[in-house]
Amino acid sequence: MMLKKLIGGLAAPRIEYIPIKGRLPVPIDIPLPPKVTLILDFAIEATNIILPKVGDTVKTGQKLILGEGGAMVAVSPVTGSVSAVTPFRGEMGRDGTAVLIDTAQKEDPDDRFAAAATEPALDSAAGFLAGVPGNPPLNMFCDPETSIHTIVINAADRDLLVSTQQFVVQSRMDAVAKGIAVLKKITGIENVVLAVPLNVMGGYGSIGAKVKFVDAAYPSALPHMILKDVLGQVIPSGKSAQDLGVSIFNAEAVASIGRAYEDGKIPFQKILTVIKKDGGKVLVSARIGTPVKEILKAVGETVADRDRVILGGPMMGVSIYTLDYPVRPDTDALMIQDKANIPFVSDYPCINCGECIRACPVRIPVNMLVRFLEAGQYQDAADLYDLYACIECGLCSYVCVSRIPIFQYIRLAKYELARIETAEVTNA
Repeated sequence: MMLKKLIGGLAAPRIEYIPIKGRLPVPIDIPLPPKVTLILDFAIEATNIILPKVGDTVKTGQKLILGEGGAMVAVSPVTGSVSAVTPFRGEMGRDGTAVLIDTAQKEDPDDRFAAAATEPALDSAAGFLAGVPGNPPLNMFCDPETSIHTIVINAADRDLLVSTQQFVVQSRMDAVAKGIAVLKKITGIENVVLAVPLNVMGGYGSIGAKVKFVDAAYPSALPHMILKDVLGQVIPSGKSAQDLGVSIFNAEAVASIGRAYEDGKIPFQKILTVIKKDGGKVLVSARIGTPVKEILKAVGETVADRDRVILGGPMMGVSIYTLDYPVRPDTDALMIQDKANIPFVSDYPCINCGECIRACPVRIPVNMLVRFLEAGQYQDAADLYDLYACIECGLCSYVCVSRIPIFQYIRLAKYELARIETAEVTNA
């Protein structure tokens, strides 16, 4: 990444995304692991599972009905047998479910999607493709209370040092074009916009979408910035693009949809950027559910005591506590930090230097906000100092002279307020 800042600190730092230069890299193909893990964002008791039970065999692409009424559905990325279904505690303590599958040596594909692919329809696409690489938000269109009029395809990588979406949009544009056509057919939405970084090569041709360009400066690829700079719409505090009638897909999600209907097969190979300890980057292609340790082994990277393994990039990534953590449909990057290069955080008080305010793209008074967050006064932080206006880019932590973990405080505060609101609704 490139950092530009005026002398005297009177302007916000300009950190630029780095484009892929020269010939496109060939992703390293990660071998199919002996066991994959599906992480599902809903909690379910193992005793309530309808299909599969532990010990049952599953096929590649088979729909797994995990709850009564068919509301909780996943799709197996491999052929094998279910070895465990366990509760999973995710980021910020969110409850989920982990389904572990022992992979078989011979792939046995389920043919039910192939039959549905002959005539694209929203119900079948949402049922089979919601968890393909890129994690397309297809279920959004099945909600009768949601009215979407515009689809934005984000071909920019959201975090620094990540090249996943760049690679997809430059190497799989035919699949993206096919995915756009499918999305138009199954949703009935004709207004589709492709948001492309300025520093990524052109040659998009007629793909069925309006091509708009995104600034090369971070955090221009985040949803709030995309809507403001590309569509001219400002997302109100505490709202989302969906509230404005806009659905945002990344390029890989659309390419996955296109490939699925082109081949009649559900794709499960996820492209992700691996950022090594020395700062070097490689692209890999791994089956969804592959443990992180298998990827590190394939790229020749070792993890020592107190090194940090992060899902995502340097600004918004989240540390994981085990190398058995799997690749998920939205895993765009994996970063390894050497313990010697991990920046420290502190409980040193804010010195009111103003760097966080200058860096903030939405001009939140971060120096005041952080005081309430440190004290655990989350509701006051929301009411008085625009907590919900934060787009979680992490620039405030990046520039903080006192090394206060502001970004982490903000995410914790939002989570705690959401948890309290849910509890109040449940107990009402």
